[in-house]
Amino acid sequence: MNRHNAIIYFCERKMINMESYSILRDLAIIIASAKFMGIVAKKCKAPMVVGEIIAGLIIGPCLLGFVQQSDFISKMAEIGVILIMFSAGLETNLKELKKSGLISLLIAFMGVLVPLIGGTILYMAVYGWAAVGTDEFFKGLFIGCIMTATSVGITVESLREMGYLKGRVGQTILSAAIIDDVIGIVALTFVLGFKDPTNNTGKVLLSTFAFFAIALIGGYIIYKIFLKIDARYPHSRRIPIIGLALCFVMAYCTERYFGIADITGAYVAGIILCNIRDAGYIDRKVTINNYMIFGPIFFVGIGLKTDFSQIDPNMLLFSAGFVIVAMMTKIIGCGLVSKCCKFKNIDCLKIGVGMMTRGEVALIITQKGLSIGIIDSSYFTAVILLIIISSISVPILLKWLYTKAPDPVETTAA
Repeated sequence: MNRHNAIIYFCERKMINMESYSILRDLAIIIASAKFMGIVAKKCKAPMVVGEIIAGLIIGPCLLGFVQQSDFISKMAEIGVILIMFSAGLETNLKELKKSGLISLLIAFMGVLVPLIGGTILYMAVYGWAAVGTDEFFKGLFIGCIMTATSVGITVESLREMGYLKGRVGQTILSAAIIDDVIGIVALTFVLGFKDPTNNTGKVLLSTFAFFAIALIGGYIIYKIFLKIDARYPHSRRIPIIGLALCFVMAYCTERYFGIADITGAYVAGIILCNIRDAGYIDRKVTINNYMIFGPIFFVGIGLKTDFSQIDPNMLLFSAGFVIVAMMTKIIGCGLVSKCCKFKNIDCLKIGVGMMTRGEVALIITQKGLSIGIIDSSYFTAVILLIIISSISVPILLKWLYTKAPDPVETTAA
């Protein structure tokens, strides 16, 4: 190696080392700020995820500029998304889904359909009407997809604190929210498939049907295998390790071979394992990693990508309309179906309000749209506002509704 090449090699190695050190610095800032702001948010009775997003806004380009978005952070955030959806699948209660039956299914279906239509109409009303099949039409449809997500965690905790979670309304909200997420992910899968210019309607339908058919048959086989492994090696660390491998394999295969979002594969992997004896054990082990590093990086990364410099009067108008439409369409869609299913008027309102919260899934869908270029980072503003406003308002509204019309049967059940 001559002197010139040696100098170049030395400089390259020096740059790589400096970049490695900056990654460690960024990780330290991200994790520490996420935890601190998460605690602050919790003290203010808001979800910790809100604090983590705000942490990204503070340390990112919007304010202090301590951390910049990078490929490394993006890849780590993608792992965080996959693990979040895997945990969501593991926490799915299939027995509760069967028990709730047709009522929860109808409520969930309308809780997806009405926001999907409402979000599409809102986008076109603000930015102009577009023909079916155009990029603008798919952008409007994707905005509707963001509105379909329901984050029931805040609602569940509120109902538990008030003693109404085990009642008819509480269980209906819980079951409908679970089904809502499944339908919402399927809707996202269709929209992302149709957006690909190499796809046509038949191809999208065929690939989607093929994926769920293979997932159903293959999932049953995998479930039986895991039952045997779980029986032979109960509560051992190999169970969550193999489960995590299944999550990543399914996330890869759905994206690579079916053209479906990787988060769909991760979610289905969780559903396959949700009924084995050690499902909770797997979830706890996965959550430890996600809680400590991957989850905070994902949520802080959203704040890092948020660009307030792109906000104009139209975006402010859109953000206000987005929050109003997203919240009202859940009440309208879920409330009307509840009325048709013989719920009292006040209970219909409780169900609609309970389904109104948004959280991780809405952020995941938004992130997916940003990564494939359907929307730009300015739309994170509207989504973050929706999460913050719905997370704060829903517990307050539920408490007011139950104070106005308490249900003694539900109180006894609790």
